[in-house]
Amino acid sequence: MLLVLLAALAAGGCGEGGSADSSGRDAASWPAPNGDAANHRRATSSIDAASVGRLRIAWRLPLSATYAATPIVLDGVVYTQDLMSNVYAVDLASGRLRWRHDYNEVDTGPNGVSVVDERIFGATASHAFALDARSGRELWSRQLAEYPGDAIDMAPGYADGTVYVSTAVAGIGAVGTLWALDADSGRARWRWRQVPEDLWGHSEVNSGGGLWHPPAFDEDGALYVSTGNPLPFPGVDRWPWGASRPGPNRWTNAIAKLDPDSGRLAWARQVLPHDIYDWDLEGPVILDRVDGRLLALTAGKMGVVYAFDAATGRPVWRRSVGLHNGHDRDNELVLRGRAPFTRPTTVLPGWWGGVETQMASDGKVIYAPVNDLATRYDSGTRLTGPDPADGTGRMVAIDIATGRVRWDHLLPRSPYGAATIANDLVFTTTYDGIVWALARDSGAVVWRTRLSTATNAPVAIAGDTLITAASVPVNGRQPELVAYRLGGD
Repeated sequence: MLLVLLAALAAGGCGEGGSADSSGRDAASWPAPNGDAANHRRATSSIDAASVGRLRIAWRLPLSATYAATPIVLDGVVYTQDLMSNVYAVDLASGRLRWRHDYNEVDTGPNGVSVVDERIFGATASHAFALDARSGRELWSRQLAEYPGDAIDMAPGYADGTVYVSTAVAGIGAVGTLWALDADSGRARWRWRQVPEDLWGHSEVNSGGGLWHPPAFDEDGALYVSTGNPLPFPGVDRWPWGASRPGPNRWTNAIAKLDPDSGRLAWARQVLPHDIYDWDLEGPVILDRVDGRLLALTAGKMGVVYAFDAATGRPVWRRSVGLHNGHDRDNELVLRGRAPFTRPTTVLPGWWGGVETQMASDGKVIYAPVNDLATRYDSGTRLTGPDPADGTGRMVAIDIATGRVRWDHLLPRSPYGAATIANDLVFTTTYDGIVWALARDSGAVVWRTRLSTATNAPVAIAGDTLITAASVPVNGRQPELVAYRLGGD
């Protein structure tokens, strides 16, 4: 998951009518993976409904591996990372590769980097690192993977000289652990294990926790995170329906507020105890102030968007999005000792469904990209995985104050490309390789264009330039980073 830059909040957050210079490049930036310290994913841009039709391909850069990150754009340079953990610095104007630092370590993503004070912070599956932004030279590296199934799949978060990176689940025995690291040295300041080290008594089959995305930071520096699911799901032969991990499995599928100095929990709320369907609460927390109250908003693969009072953790509202077919409370049946079903059953959302990638907020409305893709469960130990190319989806606009759905626009394929706001538009990408621009007030399609291959890559926007990727190789087509720029009529 990804990274935050507090100092760039004013520069990266936009509102209506963002501004840029005549080139759209020198003054514009996308300074953090999710745009700003509150994860709003809204751009300072000259791209709007009136101009989006003038976007033209400015350059393409071949990538050596698949890709899922949101690029960083600062001072005329694009910084990004592929799913072999390799880091790129690319000239924004021309697409010329300035340098590349290769790690060649497989990662599941969404990964990505953050850039602060001419330092790049990122991670491979096993280590956090810092690079010199001018040369790509490594400044420090620290191994964070401690347990057998640990891996890192997020871009780091950054605030006040501290880099935040969490391990997540890549296999049996993983113990999701959030690390706070000194930005100058990589030295550990504190760590928060989201699940017990003994993994509820069966570390030989269990795993749990982890972050996909960087924290959100409030004005006092407190950080807010959402956590992943427990494993195995739905269970193993000896222990169906997660019986190897009895109880609620805290703090998986939870939102938490932590003290930045100590890592102490201010509050935590588990939205899905004893998850049996891989329904991570993986979306980054978004912070928005409504009628004087700060709300912490998040969503996950269970297909629900949640709003909490940021001061107390009290639930404010919840909104189901996308297709659900009656299995939302199966985990409660299992906790009461009952199997949710005894014959093969299709479950919606599926394990690649729900809100799989990042939402975006304009301060009044939150935009949720939703995947409608089912999973077939044959028993309490067996499932049939869906093909991500088979899914459909939607973009859903939700009123932040009330949780009311303002509009729900259907998409022909799954939007694994998050949501990104520029002025009166919200952008996403769908797995079939389409970049979409929808009207923020109605969801109507304003613009779309086709990439060279399939994609699960988000969109970053800086000034007059939109950057995304044709990220999934299909029929031998190579992944590539693509920049679109406003041109003449």
